[in-house]
Amino acid sequence: MTNEELLKQLREKGFEEVLELIEDAQRGNLEELELVKSLGLLRDEALNQQVLQLLENEGVSIIYVSEDDV
Repeated sequence: MTNEELLKQLREKGFEEVLELIEDAQRGNLEELELVKSLGLLRDEALNQQVLQLLENEGVSIIYVSEDDV
C-alpha cells in the first residue's frame, strides 16, 4: 500500500489522531513516540504496522515501554 492509500484509509476510518501524528512527523515536529508494544496505535495489526513504518520513514523513533511504565 502506498502512503497515499494508507492516508486515505485512515481518513475513511476516522483515525484523525493518527493522521495528526503523521502530519506532525512530516513537518518535523515529532521526533519520538512512546508506545506500549502490546497495544500499538491501532487495533488493526496490519494497519498499525504500516503507520509505524511510515512514522519511522519520516524519522520518528518508536520507543516501546512496558505496561508497568504507563
